[in-house]
Parts: sequence; structure tokens; C-alpha cells
Amino acid sequence: MIFKGLYEWTMRCAAHRHAERYLAGVSIIESIFFPVPTALMVAPMAVARPERAVRIALIATVTSVFGGLFGYALGYYAIAAVEPIIESAGYWDKYMTAQEWFTHWGFWAVVVAGFSPIPFKLFTVSAGAMSMAIPPFLFAALIGRAGHFFLVSLSMAWAGPKLEPVVRKYIEWLGWATVVALTVYILVKMNQG
Repeated sequence: MIFKGLYEWTMRCAAHRHAERYLAGVSIIESIFFPVPTALMVAPMAVARPERAVRIALIATVTSVFGGLFGYALGYYAIAAVEPIIESAGYWDKYMTAQEWFTHWGFWAVVVAGFSPIPFKLFTVSAGAMSMAIPPFLFAALIGRAGHFFLVSLSMAWAGPKLEPVVRKYIEWLGWATVVALTVYILVKMNQG
């Protein structure tokens, strides 16, 4: 019962009295370098405390945009040192895609980044590397991140408590199905490259 224990631990952490502080920390760090998406904290927190869904989304949004400033600064001041780290972490293709999006869409690339499967940190670093003006960067990041986190938080606050008993009952099946889907995705990607 690997996934059931992990699920129950996550739900306990989400309901912890310091969960919002942890969310703020993860959200800041995720916008700079942390590989785990903030939404993975937002979702169970909104299920555990649906009455705080708006507050949870707001904390995630503000701290993610704040962290995005650090990512921007890394791109602006230290891109030569950051690019080898991006490459060694296996994000080079996604980083190149982020750069391409900036070339074509500029401001809208940051907005869309809030919903993109490409990690937000690559857009914050790219925005700095490409010297995007800070006010439009902040505005675009605010729109994209708010849209993403409010969608996740409010939908989980609404549907999560209704779905939670079903998820709890089938968590092992869902967990293993996710592992299989991820493995197939990785194998397909490896065979394409």
C-alpha cells in the first residue's frame, strides 16, 4: 500500500497548522529551481481546507510571482552560470521551447507559462535572460500564476471533498496507473530522441 500511505501523509501535511508557510516556501523556491510543482501542494490543501481555497491560491500566487523575481534575476545576471545547470537537470529542450515562446509571444509566453507543462522556473529565467521589462513580466506572471492556482484550488475545494472518498478507495490503482503512464511517456520520448 505505497500510494495510500503517501496519500494519507500528504493530506495530514496539507491540514497541518503550518501548511500555508510551507506552501509559501515551496512556491517561492519552485519559481527558481525546485522541481516539484506548487500545485501538488495547493490541491491537497484545498481538499483538506476547502473554506480556505481562495487564501491558499492567493498565497501560492503571490509567493510564486515573488520567487519569479529571483528566477528573473538569475537569468538576467547569471545566465552563463545557470544554463549548464538547466542542461544537466534535463530541462534543456524545455528551456529552448521557453526561449522560442518568448521570441514569438513575449508577454503572453509568461501568461501561458502559468498553465504550461513546461516548468515556470524556465520562463522566469528566460524572461531575465532576454531582458524582458520587469513590469510586464510581473503582470504576466501574476495573471498566469493566479489563473493556474485559483483554478486548481477552487476546483479541488469544490470537487475534492466529494471525490476524496473515491480517491482514497482507489488510490493504489490511480498511483500505479500514473506510474505506468509516466513510464510509457518516458519510453516514447526516449525512442523519439
